[in-house]
Order: sequence, then structure tokens, then C-alpha cells
Amino acid sequence: MSSLLDPIEFGHRPERTRLGQAWLQSLDTALSQRLKTLLESVPDPDQSLHYLGRFQQQAPEHFERIHAIPAALRYLVTIFSFSGFLSEAVLKNPEWILDCAAAGDMFRVLPCDAYCKRLAASLDSATAVPSALALARFRRREILRIVLHDVLGMASLSDVTEELSNLADAILKVAYTRTRQAVAQRLDFACDAPFSVIALGKLGGRELNYSSDIDLLFVYDGNSEGASPSGMSVQEFLQRVANEYTALLSSYTSEGLCYRVDLRLRPDGRFGEVCHSLAGAVQYYRNRARDWELQMLIKARVCAGEPAPGAALLEFASPLIYSTTLDFKAVEAVSETRERMHEKMRRSPQPGLDIKLARGGIRDIEFLVQCLQRLHGGREPWVRHGGTLMALFRLRDKGFLSSSEYARLVSAYQFLRHLEHRLQFDEDRQTHTLPTATDALSALARKMPGHTQDTTAGSLQRDLDGHLEAVRELYERVIYAQKPTYDLLPELPGRPFPSTAAPPFRGEFPSSNLARFLEQRTPQFAQSLQQLDAARGGDRMEHFLEKLVAQPEWLERLEGQPDLARCVVDLFDHSAYFSDQLIRYPALLDEVQHACGSRQGRTGFEPPEDAGELRRFFRRQMIRIQSDSVHHSVSVFRTLARTSALADSVINTAYGIALREARQTAPPVQPGYQPEGQMMVIALGRLGMREFDLASDADLVFAIPDEDAPELAFWTLVAEQMIHAISAYTGDGVIFSVDTRLRPNGRSGPLVQTESVFKDYFSRSAEAWEGISYMKARGVAGDLERATTFLNELQEVDWRRYGQNGRSRKELAGMRARLEKEQGARNPLKAGRGGYYDIDFALLYLRLKGAGIFFKVLNTPERIDVVEKMGHLEREDADFLRQAATFYRALDHGLRIATGHAEGRLPASPAQVAVLTDLVHRWAPPETPEITLEARLAQCRHRTRQFFDRLFA
Repeated sequence: MSSLLDPIEFGHRPERTRLGQAWLQSLDTALSQRLKTLLESVPDPDQSLHYLGRFQQQAPEHFERIHAIPAALRYLVTIFSFSGFLSEAVLKNPEWILDCAAAGDMFRVLPCDAYCKRLAASLDSATAVPSALALARFRRREILRIVLHDVLGMASLSDVTEELSNLADAILKVAYTRTRQAVAQRLDFACDAPFSVIALGKLGGRELNYSSDIDLLFVYDGNSEGASPSGMSVQEFLQRVANEYTALLSSYTSEGLCYRVDLRLRPDGRFGEVCHSLAGAVQYYRNRARDWELQMLIKARVCAGEPAPGAALLEFASPLIYSTTLDFKAVEAVSETRERMHEKMRRSPQPGLDIKLARGGIRDIEFLVQCLQRLHGGREPWVRHGGTLMALFRLRDKGFLSSSEYARLVSAYQFLRHLEHRLQFDEDRQTHTLPTATDALSALARKMPGHTQDTTAGSLQRDLDGHLEAVRELYERVIYAQKPTYDLLPELPGRPFPSTAAPPFRGEFPSSNLARFLEQRTPQFAQSLQQLDAARGGDRMEHFLEKLVAQPEWLERLEGQPDLARCVVDLFDHSAYFSDQLIRYPALLDEVQHACGSRQGRTGFEPPEDAGELRRFFRRQMIRIQSDSVHHSVSVFRTLARTSALADSVINTAYGIALREARQTAPPVQPGYQPEGQMMVIALGRLGMREFDLASDADLVFAIPDEDAPELAFWTLVAEQMIHAISAYTGDGVIFSVDTRLRPNGRSGPLVQTESVFKDYFSRSAEAWEGISYMKARGVAGDLERATTFLNELQEVDWRRYGQNGRSRKELAGMRARLEKEQGARNPLKAGRGGYYDIDFALLYLRLKGAGIFFKVLNTPERIDVVEKMGHLEREDADFLRQAATFYRALDHGLRIATGHAEGRLPASPAQVAVLTDLVHRWAPPETPEITLEARLAQCRHRTRQFFDRLFA
């Protein structure tokens, strides 16, 4: 046997593969089959086999214990495939894998305090300065856990970077406290001067990566005094503390080093003092700091030591960092720094692409975010945040980025950071450079989230190129004015540009050159563009046409198909969101062409059985449905039904993907158990009513029959992987968000629960709003027939609690009043007086009066029909509610089409109101054409509240 287990050099892959397979065949049949199943789910099964053989040889007792624990064996196979340096660490410390499996905290993000306790428990002394070896060993052990819950999909990118930062914070806190105490005791120096350790860069923004330097700045209160027999000053003492502290963290050991500490960002850089008094630092940043030094303080925070001096410095610096006027000088200075950096890279090219420093890379995204923060943070403090992802969210929230720009930047940042992490945790190296060998690139590609063993270097490169291009475009668009590419195009032989050309769009448009080009190349399409209002979609259409210049076949299609040209113009005129989608993915013109060429639309969906392709499928189908909705004025409830059917198909496909993955990675514990569709996936809210829309969240809960309770852990894994497949951010974005909080006991309740637990909860413990929310529920995946029966039984429980005893009117009226008070101001279209919730609550109450009758699914018009036929609603009221519901849904749908996200109020811009008015009139024509949208909304709210008050009075 030993000849099979001898270490093989990693360069000799064929020999390593042969020996690994031979070792696998030497095991008993059951274990060999389990390993084969697990190896199918990892990116590099040969590497896993190599390390598994070595592990069995070096730690046979631990191997026996681990293969008896499914989670531990899964962790072992996974880490051996993903990380060379952690594989070697596990070979030396085999108990680490067992500890991970036994801890039960893999799904949690551990806070700094928890890491402090773990570190203290791992040290030999409760007070002595830990050795550099002890700190490095502790870090490596905890990195093992973080990598596992990263690559197994148990944590988002934000969770991973936050936890890496929490781990670093804990080490910094414990090391500082003990180092200061030890230095004071050794020098017999009594000093209570507060000393702050300020984190900058990625640690400051709580977005540390696996092998980052940590950028630190030390500040102390210079007004404090100290006492020492040697006459040492406070400054000398604290400098001694800082030097020993830095040396402890940065020392190389047999377990590597703990952290590379970089102090070059302190005042005066490498020529400055190691630590600065608060007064000295204030004077420096007031008088001598350069723009980039102020910009780096955006991410600064106190991470260890005493907080007072650091907090005072950052409070002082805040007005210097953020502009109170739209002064572009600081932004230009930082952008010049970026250009010098890129120019230096061009002059000294290195093999392999640096994903951090390349144009469109991580640094560009961070520069873009920080430039916008500096530009607007003085007037909008909300956008000040050290974390890049949160800052992007806040910039979008305040309108400094569009929803499309936000989505593209987040998608690119997530992709690049995942790629950076996989480069670094392989050998614990601080690298951002892609390998140049195709085999190495393919191995890296297979380690990316959502990818499989079939993923190639080419697919990684295509995804990467798309993200880099998107960021470059957005950087230039947001920070600089773009230079149109068509300026450089030659004239066609024998057909000179017209000396004068009409503007391509209605209203003023800046580029007459574009007009001349279109007149020459695509005269029919140029005529169609006359229908586009430049004030609405002109900038985006220009950007789109610039992309098409390099793809003449698309211009020819627009020229030769007037219906397609009109549909595209219509979409750019009314939807900034879908305009940006077409700019990013011009191939989506195929879907627009399909939608605009037929009024029938598509009613069936055949989603791909691959998580990555599923996202692209959803994007294609969504633009097809919504193009049809806009161009053909399709009934809003018909469009919502089609979008709901699309979401249903995605959920069903994700269910199948998750079920297959769970069978392979952590099969059921019961011999002979056949997992198929026993778990019921139930949709509530808008998806439950088949009124799902663009940018809607899916409210889902998961239930299993009581007889399947022994496999609760298996079905929980299926549900988790299913949610991840749908809602995880990847290079292709997120499909839609999944909200599971409507399950019994909300966030604190198990993700998957049995039928009897649901029934007991709703008969005994549920609040009224919880029970009533299930009146808008339906099964969407799994055993649909059983789900329908189950929901019927739940409705009977609700009816007994709220329908028969007359409580529902009072309960619902109180719930509606609370919603209006809490949400009405920020979301008047739904929660405000006379908003959509008035209709919804009225229909819930009227349904409860006849809740003995169960309906599998009802949208709002169907709910109105049912209560009218039951005799609970007069004909006149029913007609009004149909009109009002259609109007409110049309308003909401129009806002989503225009912006790509949900809005709770009418836009403030007259131009945006005009776009919304045009859209709403297509789906809900007014009785009086000249009425304004604002007036129509006011009338609808007034009549809706009158009806609500009459019903609940």
C-alpha cells in the first residue's frame, strides 16, 4: 500500500492521477463510493486524492474517525481540492477538521469578541505576550474554517470579508493589550496614555482578503503623562510598544507569519514617526496631507487599543475628506494618480493579468466609489462608509448611481474579489496576478462560485473580460466624458457623409457625427430614432450605438426590421434599466426581436439545468417579457402572471440542481431513503398570488411531511443550496432575492419544518398577520398536490382563529393602521392612506368571511371576482376595486420598468413622471385622457380610503 501513498510532485499530474485512482480502488467499496461521490463536486479531484492518500498514511486514526463523520469527510475532500497550504496544515494538524465538524458554527459569522475568546483559550498563558508562532498558528486554524464556509457556499462574499476582518481585529486587540502590559512591566513604566490602532485599507473597510497586508496607523493622546525611573517619555514608551507590537505580528514562523503590517500610510510615510500624537496628526492632515492621504481615511476605523485618540482624529478629518460642493479637483487629482499607476504598468509589463490594478479591476471600482463619496459625502453623509459594497448600495440609494450601474459594479466587484480570494488561499500568497498557463487558469476557473469540473480557462477569461469592460465603461462614464468611437470611422467609398444631418433624436443631441454616420449607414433606422426623446434615452442610445458600430450585423438587423427598430427605440425611451441591459449585453436584441415580432409572447419556459446558465436564462426571458409588455401594451396582470411563471420555472430548476448536489455531497442518513420531491416549496406574497414582477423578492417557505422528519438535515441542505443558486451574487448577477422570514418563528425558526410544526404554530402561536399571509400562498416546487392539501388545512386553521370568531375585522384594521404609521411616509403608493394595502386588506377580510372555501391560487382581480360572487361586495365597489388594483399595479410596474427596482412613490422629476404616465396609460388607460398622473392617483387614493373606511367602520 505504501507505494500508492508516496507524495507525487504536483507537476507530474498524469502519474499523480494514476496513483490516486489506484489508492481509491484499494479502499473498501463503501468508502470508495462515498469518496467518488464527493470528488465529483470539487474542482480538483486529483489534488484531493493526492492529499487523501498522504493523510491516511500520516494520520490513520484520524482518517478512520473522519470518514465515519459525513461532514468531516466532506470538509477534508473540499479543503484538499481548494488550498495547498491549508492541505499541508491539515496533514500536520488532522484534529482541525474534526474540530470544524464538531463546532456546529459553519453557517455563522463569528464576531470579534468570539475570536478574542478563542485566541485567549488557545494561548498557554492568560497574560503573557503570545509568541508569533502561536498567533500564526491560530490564524491559520481559523482561516481553515473561513475557507470551508466560503467555498461550500455557506457564506456570502460580505460574510467572508467581515469574518476575515473580525479575525484580524481579535489578533490585533489581544496582541496589543498583552504587548503593552509586557513592555510597561519590563521597563517599570506607569502610563495611562490612550493609544489607538487605526486600521486603513481593506481591514479598515472590514473587507480584508485572505492574504492582505494590514495597513495600520498609531495615534496617542500626547497630553498624558507617565512615570519611569529611567526618565523615559510617554512618546518613547509608546514607540517601543508600537515597534514590538509590529514585530510580533510580522515575524516569520514555521506556520508562516500572522500579518504583514504596513505602516507607510502614516503621516510622512516611511520617514515619519512610528506613532503620532493626536495634536501632531491633526496638524499634519490640516496642513500637509495630500489628496490621496485624505481619501484613504474614508476606510479608517479604530480596530484595537483605546478608541478616544483615533476617534478624535477621524472626526477632525471628516470635513477635509468630503466635499460640501461639487468640486471636481480632488477627484481629478486621485484619477491622475490612477492614470500614473496604469502608465507604470504599461511601461513595465508583467506576465499574467493583475486583477487588482488592471483597468477595470478591483482598484478602479474602489477609486470610483471613493471619488463619488468624496464628491457627495459632504452633502449626503449617508454615503460615507468604509466598505465598498455598502458604499455602492448607499450611492445607489441616494441616486448617485443608477440601479443598472450599481448592479454591474456589484457584480464585477463580487466576481473579482472571489477570484482574488481563490488566488490567495491556494498557497497563502499575497497575489492578484492570474496564472498564464492554461491548465492553471482552468483549475482556478473551476474554483469560482457556481462553476463545475467542466469549466474552462476560456469561460473564466470571457467572464473576466466582460466585468473589466463594464467597469472601464462605467468609470469613464461617471468620472470622465466619453470620447465617441465613431469619430474615427472612415466614410464609405462613393457615399460621403451628408454635409448636414438632422439630429438623430427628438431634442438636442451633442453628436452630429453620429447623425451623419447613421444617415449614411442605416437611413431607415435613423428615421426610427426620430421617435426617441433625447432627454429620456439619448445618452444611453448613443452609448448603445457606439457598441453596435463594432457589430455591423446588429445595425443591419435594425435597419432591415422596422418593427424591431421601433421596439428598441420604445424601450430606450421608457426604460433606463433595460437600456443599460442592452448596452451591456447587445445579444439581448434577440429577445427583444422575439417579443416585438409577435403579440402572443411565450407562455412556456425550459430553463437550463445549470446554475450559471440559469441566471442568463432569467435575464433573457425577463427582457423578452417586459419588451412585450411595453411595446404591445400587454395587460399588467397578464405580464405579472408570465413573470411569475418564469420565477416558478427558476425555482423548480434550482430545486432540481440543489437536490442533485445534496445527494452527492451529503446523502440521506436513512438507508434506502429516496429523496425526490418530498419537500414542498411554498410561495407567499406577490409570487404566491402570481403577481411577481421585475425586481420582486420571492417569499418562500419550506415544509416536509412528518414522516420525512428524520431527513430534516438533508432537506435543509437542499433548501440552502436552492436559495444560494437563486439569490447568490455571481459574475452574472443575482436572479432574484429570496426571503424566508415568513416561516414559523421567523428568522429564529428552522429553515425547513414539518407539516405538524406549521399547523401547531398557526393554531397556537402565530400572530394574526402571519396566519393571514398564508391566504396568498401556493406550492411552486416539490410535491404540489400535497402542498395544496397542506395549505387548505392551514387556511382552515386561520378561518377557525380569525374568520369564525369575528376577530379578523379588528385585527386587520389594527395591522393596516400600523403599516400606514410605520411605512406610509416612505412608501405612500402601498402603505399610505388609500394605497394598495387598503385594497389588499379589504380583500383579505372579505375572503376570511368565506374562508371555508379554498382556492389554489388567486390574483387580485380573481380575488375581487370571488368575493363579489360570494355576495360580500357590491357590483359598483367590485368594478372600482378592479380599476384601482389595475392602476396601482400599473404604477408599480411602470416604476420597475423605468428604473429596474421597486419604488414607493412617484418620481420627483417631471421627465420621469412623463415616462411613467406614458407607461401607465398603456396598461390602465384613464377615463379622462387629459388628467395628470398625480391627479389620477389622488382620486384613486381618496376613493380607495372611502371604501376601506366604509368596510372597517
